[in-house]
Amino acid sequence: METKEKIKSLDSENLGALIFENRKNNAYIQNILENLGRLPQNFDGNWLLELLDNDSSSIRFLAVKNLGKLKNEAFLIFLTKIAKTDPDTNVRREAVSAIGRMRKPDTKKILFEKLKDPDPKVVCQAIRGLLVFKGEETVDEKLKSLADHQNEMVQQVIRKEYFTRCLKEKAQAHSESFDYLKNVVVNGDTIEVMKLLQDESIHLTFTSPPYYNARDYSIYPSYKSYLEFLRDVFQEVYRITKEGRFLLLNTSPIIVPRVSRAHSSKRYPIPFDIHHYLVEIGWEFIDDIVWEKPEASVKNRIGGFQQHRKPLGYKPNAVTEYVMVYRKQTEKLLDWNIHQYNDEIVKESKVPDGFETTNVWNIDPCFDNVHSAVFPYELCKRVIQYYSYKNDLVFDPFGGSGTVGKTAKSLGRYFFLTEKDIKYFLYIKDKIDIELVANFPSRFLSLDEFKAGIK
Repeated sequence: METKEKIKSLDSENLGALIFENRKNNAYIQNILENLGRLPQNFDGNWLLELLDNDSSSIRFLAVKNLGKLKNEAFLIFLTKIAKTDPDTNVRREAVSAIGRMRKPDTKKILFEKLKDPDPKVVCQAIRGLLVFKGEETVDEKLKSLADHQNEMVQQVIRKEYFTRCLKEKAQAHSESFDYLKNVVVNGDTIEVMKLLQDESIHLTFTSPPYYNARDYSIYPSYKSYLEFLRDVFQEVYRITKEGRFLLLNTSPIIVPRVSRAHSSKRYPIPFDIHHYLVEIGWEFIDDIVWEKPEASVKNRIGGFQQHRKPLGYKPNAVTEYVMVYRKQTEKLLDWNIHQYNDEIVKESKVPDGFETTNVWNIDPCFDNVHSAVFPYELCKRVIQYYSYKNDLVFDPFGGSGTVGKTAKSLGRYFFLTEKDIKYFLYIKDKIDIELVANFPSRFLSLDEFKAGIK
């Protein structure tokens, strides 16, 4: 194999001669093509044309990629043929990209045709090439018609370019939150409370919704009504979440016990069933984190099988829960969110060494005499550190035992919790001290008191 330095030192004629001499050695040819680097505009790429019929799709792809660097209209007819007929979608995509980079009016007709390609990534490359001519009536008409394209990636590009709404002026800076929400726990129905909040009031939501009919504090008439209740909750959470910020939802499949030995228990896959509701609302799925607990800490389901070992009777011990990560949709990149903070806050919020590098988090669960489903401090700590900045407002619509609030406070964030059950509201009040944090003491309010304090 030739070295990268030697390949870059050779002119077009010598490179062509090497390719011809080794025309049956695809590995050799691929090495040459991968190491060409930048090509001068006077580079003679005619020897690359011979590689467009190579049996290897990798060779054809690299040949097209290097032809694209030249932006030479003389190669347009060859690239057009590849874009139309090559059986490999990656090669077609690269050909369309090369055509678009020419930025020539003659390419518009070809790119219009590729808007019908079955590969949405090819379509996106064609859109990219046509956006050079944005503002021309024919081009705008063709591209706007893709707003109803069957592929969501194509839809997103077109919406951003042509249908982005002018958002109303925000009531506050992105990094700020309203004082009347800071370090507050409200005893009331979470949807009722959220309806009192302005759009884009909070930075981060971390919560674990009530189990479906698996605890004495969460009774719903049906599983469907339970999911629809959660949908309504997270619809409001979406509205009050700041642009591009995160929702982390801790759920797991649950078992509703059987009525008698003559009946079966029922297992409900809550994380998977709630997901499509969240996506329909507008939440963008980002990651799935698996919270793994020690086997000794969970209910033993495998005992019967250990005795009889009969197929079909296998029931593994459930040692995991899901922490699903969602982001409020935005046309802005993640860096935009980060740049809303000053350098001092960014530095102070830097995640310390020892952070988790995988999506499997091994954390011991917590047990509590008052609340039967308590967040571990370590779980809250990671979520708040990884997905918020100092002085951000962290929300938990199902306040429970108040761990999210207490952890947020300990990490220099503000908290806002809602809790409907008076027993747990009073428990949170006992658990979270009222010491001053940046001049905002913890406050525990009824719904009416909260309404009266809204400014």
